[in-house]
Amino acid sequence: MIIRNDWTREEITEIYNTSIMDLVYRAATVHRAYHDPNEVQVCTLLSVKTGGCPEDCAYCPQAARYHTDVKVHKLMEVDEVLDSAKAAKDNGSTRFCMGAAWREVRDNRDFDKVLEMVKGVNGMGMEVCCTLGMLTEEQAEKLKDAGLYAYNHNLDTSEEHYDEIISTRTYDDRLDTLNNVRKAKISVCSGGIIGMGESHQDRVGMLHTLATLEEHPESVPVNALVPVEGTPLEDQPRVSIWEMIRMIATARIIMPNSMVRLSAGRVRMSVEEQAMCFLAGANSIFAGEKLLTTPNPEEDMDKQMFQTLNLKPRASFKENEEPLEFQTIPQH
Repeated sequence: MIIRNDWTREEITEIYNTSIMDLVYRAATVHRAYHDPNEVQVCTLLSVKTGGCPEDCAYCPQAARYHTDVKVHKLMEVDEVLDSAKAAKDNGSTRFCMGAAWREVRDNRDFDKVLEMVKGVNGMGMEVCCTLGMLTEEQAEKLKDAGLYAYNHNLDTSEEHYDEIISTRTYDDRLDTLNNVRKAKISVCSGGIIGMGESHQDRVGMLHTLATLEEHPESVPVNALVPVEGTPLEDQPRVSIWEMIRMIATARIIMPNSMVRLSAGRVRMSVEEQAMCFLAGANSIFAGEKLLTTPNPEEDMDKQMFQTLNLKPRASFKENEEPLEFQTIPQH
């Protein structure tokens, strides 16, 4: 099985529209060729600077222009963040992600403080990830030097639907940031959100952009919109589990080496529904009670789910090994 970066929209559309049972079977087969199907990466996401963002992302309760229940707080102190990272590690997380509600990184004391956070978390032996908005090549280099392992910068949706969701930065701005991250040899984490009023072709379009990058993102988060009162998308209906499974399975087939993360919206899913997502190729989750500002299942519930499904956490810094299908497999 060859890793491809030349997928056409027509090919991805055909995969996406496959009957659900056949789609899950195909995705599960690909998943087992490249990954241990019983291994799931456990990540923790902490909002280190919350609210007051000048952007107008229609889904986001942290935008200053929307009236939500989000309480604005300045950048946390380094020691507070490191205490949270240690607690996350003790609870089984192997990746710690820090998010700041910034439009872009500025070269100031706050960025210097984030660099100290990165150094501290890296020193704990955890994969450290940040999502801080737009990033220059020089800033990416500084984060890399501090020990940053991954940078999250989601596309959110297709290029065609993008202007319906955000007007304060362009799609090219997002791609430029991903390019700067890649140049600094930092692992790329990029996916999107479904349930924002987009069409199925918009979902295919977002996956097509990711799958035709020069290198696939190492992590691809698939988020279901969690509508928040006070945002323009507060009345959007809940995405069905079958839509999530279809997105996860398609992502797994066209980007077989990537970690596919079952992200926002998981709090509304039963264990059985999450099991279907894992079967379809998801192999990464966020643990902890919140994803920045939206609810998430508690750690104890996830531990019980892992026990029920016989799942094990993926170790830190475990680079993808030779695909299983090319290893010597005993014949039965």
